Amino acid sequence: MNAYLIRTLALLEARTRLRRLSTLATLLAIVALTWLMISDPSTGRTLIAMGGARVRYTSSALALGSAAQASLLFALAGFYLLRGRMAEDLRSGLAGVIGASPAGNASFLLARWCGGVLYLLALVAAFMATILACHLLRGEGPLEPLVYLQTYALVMGPMILFAASCALLFDSWAPLMGKAGDLLYFVIWMSQVGMMAGVVEGAGPTAIPVDFTGMSAVIATLAAYGDFRDTMVGIASFDPHLAPLTLPAWTWTARVAGVRCVAAVLALVPLLLAMRLFHRFSPDRVKPARARARRSPLALLNSWLRPLARLAQPLFALSARLHGMAGQVLADVALTLAGAPAAIAALLAAQVLALALDARMLPGLAVACVAFWGILASELSTRDGDAALDGMGAAVAGGAARRYWRQLAAALVLGLMFTGVAALRLAVAAPLRAGALVAGMFALAALATLLGRASGTARTFLALFLFGLYVSISAADVPALDVVGFHGTATLPSVLAWLGVGGLAALAGYLWNRHALAHG
Repeated sequence: MNAYLIRTLALLEARTRLRRLSTLATLLAIVALTWLMISDPSTGRTLIAMGGARVRYTSSALALGSAAQASLLFALAGFYLLRGRMAEDLRSGLAGVIGASPAGNASFLLARWCGGVLYLLALVAAFMATILACHLLRGEGPLEPLVYLQTYALVMGPMILFAASCALLFDSWAPLMGKAGDLLYFVIWMSQVGMMAGVVEGAGPTAIPVDFTGMSAVIATLAAYGDFRDTMVGIASFDPHLAPLTLPAWTWTARVAGVRCVAAVLALVPLLLAMRLFHRFSPDRVKPARARARRSPLALLNSWLRPLARLAQPLFALSARLHGMAGQVLADVALTLAGAPAAIAALLAAQVLALALDARMLPGLAVACVAFWGILASELSTRDGDAALDGMGAAVAGGAARRYWRQLAAALVLGLMFTGVAALRLAVAAPLRAGALVAGMFALAALATLLGRASGTARTFLALFLFGLYVSISAADVPALDVVGFHGTATLPSVLAWLGVGGLAALAGYLWNRHALAHG
């Protein structure tokens, strides 16, 4: 291996990623999530609660709580942000150059991996800087940077290595380069989250070497200072009549730290597999056309359901008769459905269930519809870029800005098609819940279109959407997180707030596309 070559390629990889707009969008999302994550105790919620009492916002408490929550986010978002570099090489024509270069597979892949690790470290550093700023405003003890560094290294270090290793492996082996790999990693991430049930239900909490997110290590550390069965990390409620608890500055034991070091070593296993399975851009193993669409289970399902695509033909005919924006939006909706027959099947099933189910089950159905819609809509605003049609879209009347409004409207119409019947039935029994569902769909559609157009990749919104959906379902008593009214805790201010978020996202996307039109 050539150390100079690895260093040069790694720095180039990190700089290329840091200059992308998806990085800026991710950083803005990180800042927003940070302030949502660390609640003001005056609101009756805190970051860590043990035995009903809140834990004071010292450096150790803020470091433990924020690192535990951020590790789940970065484990998911980090993978999707790092994914796709090999496919980009194939689409841009660089694959042949790389494949013919004298650089060995190990050197090339190690450099790519190091660049991805540096990129995630930069995002984590930005997150930690935001937490430090939050400590200055809400902290209840001295700011101790070394405590933060130690906790972030032990909790998030193995997670960063694992996410970067998996992203490289899934890009290096042709069968996992497409949506099959995306789905498989999401299952892996969910299994990491599911480990917490075994930790809490066991005889005693213990750090697990294959828990790369570090949640088991955090619970095992907190268990030394209180009842781990009555410990909540995240947006937790507490009894204000109980005296607050204070964690010591240095909470990590040698045993738990050792387990995290073992986890860091195990996180390198996917990297070693990548070096073994790397396709080296060989035409007989991977082709440019296949880099965009793999024969994933979803692709196979769409091929089996291809006859359902005919049901979109009336929408095409109607869009041709309508003039102006309405016809164009309807054409986008029809194209999305025709390209994904599985979505037509899901849409038909959603309408039947929305009419047949009891009203108490409608919120659960709505969440399932929103989840399916999010995966479908994440690619709507990036479809032009994926097909190299951005220039054509910018050349027509209205240019990129008008195209942006059509994509936003199409995403919203698709969302209302999935959830509209449920919203109408909820409007009779629970009008505020129905309002939350519509407002949440508008906000999500605006964010999907903004992030897709600004970053050029569907994975930016998809990763944040999936994590946000997980947090929203888990936080049952926080009105601001009841985005689509699943729990029924949404209030009128929270509904109006999400309408405001959607409006700001729509305006930001419009201004961005006007800028792109003026300078494109």
